[in-house]
Amino acid sequence: MYFALGLFAITYVLLLAFSKFRAYIAAISAVLFVVLGILPVTQVPGAIDWNVLMMIAGTMGTVALFIESKMPARMADIIMEKVPNVMWAIVALALFAGIISAFVDNVATVLMVAPVALALSRKLNISPVPVVISIAVSSNLQGAATLVGDTTAILLGGYAKLNFLDFFIYQGKPGMFWVVQVGAVVSALVLVFYFRKLKEPVDTAERTAVTDYVPSILLSGTVLLLIIASFIADKPAITNGIICVGMAVVGFVRKSALKQSVAPLIQFFKEMDGETLLLLASLFVIIAGITEAGVIDAISTLFINVAGDNLFLIYTLIVWASVFFSAFIDNIPYVATMLPVVSGIAALMGIAPHLLYFGLLTGATLGGNLTPIGASANITGIGILRKEGYTVTNGDFMKIGVPFSLIAVISGYVLLWLIWT
Repeated sequence: MYFALGLFAITYVLLLAFSKFRAYIAAISAVLFVVLGILPVTQVPGAIDWNVLMMIAGTMGTVALFIESKMPARMADIIMEKVPNVMWAIVALALFAGIISAFVDNVATVLMVAPVALALSRKLNISPVPVVISIAVSSNLQGAATLVGDTTAILLGGYAKLNFLDFFIYQGKPGMFWVVQVGAVVSALVLVFYFRKLKEPVDTAERTAVTDYVPSILLSGTVLLLIIASFIADKPAITNGIICVGMAVVGFVRKSALKQSVAPLIQFFKEMDGETLLLLASLFVIIAGITEAGVIDAISTLFINVAGDNLFLIYTLIVWASVFFSAFIDNIPYVATMLPVVSGIAALMGIAPHLLYFGLLTGATLGGNLTPIGASANITGIGILRKEGYTVTNGDFMKIGVPFSLIAVISGYVLLWLIWT
């Protein structure tokens, strides 16, 4: 266990220190976890969340067509017409991303909204780095608002038997949706402060002409199908991935037919960000490795030993330990591992587990905003920027991510305690 923990720690130190080589560092570490026998090779396919990878790959393809259609530029024009200055244009775009992310996986949201941010930044002649970061952290925040907003919310819903409406009103009390909205309001103030100097008026030039509306229909169709799929019980684990890949295939097959060429199909594979997919797949294997070695189980046991039967202390530990760990490890395997632990703690204490469930979701989902590698949406946003030729340092990300996360977590931490005790 200690050897696995050491390898894990070295891996994440290197990931933070050498941001340009994250995918390759993670891949080498994943191979070491298997070669050294920490994770049996037979468990590797099951450790990787193929649904997430397929969602990313498919949505990247659809988004590429979306960009070509000029619709992102048109949306940027509309946003600029409605706001008084550059600061509010960026804040509005981040809030817009958050609204979408409440109903669609946050990775898909970043893939959909980031092109708008890039178009907006080009029009305003500013760096898109902080704009895309703002979109990513806002998407992560709202991912905890509904059952379909994020994989962690889906995990909680399935384990705790919560349906879509339970996230709004549960047992006659405000659900996670309203807790997250309070966090969204207070954290938006962080963005207002960060971009406060951008008071230049927004140029309201003539709206960009859209060349093809079909990609917008495909993207909207992806959103609608993802929401519909959330209501289907016992669906295949890769349902969302199939939806995203399927819509992208439809788009590129149509483009190939119109051009009477296979070139668009080749383009589909080129649009996939191989480094981002490699990084995510490697992280899934690494987390499975430390889980197999007993590292996460040992940490879970520590919670019980430290907190005893003090509800406030155990709630505080779950929230803030989740914030800390999710800043450095993917929150999906963390939440999957901690849900039965939280349930066991509640059973031993003789209490309903809902406060601890919601505390876990709050800490694990919002904690991912502390670092660039803490959430899949952050990795995806940085990958998009890298494809555009921009390098994102840890400092660039944390200047926004740290204050944004802390103020959102604190508000949720306090509000959940007041509602459920």
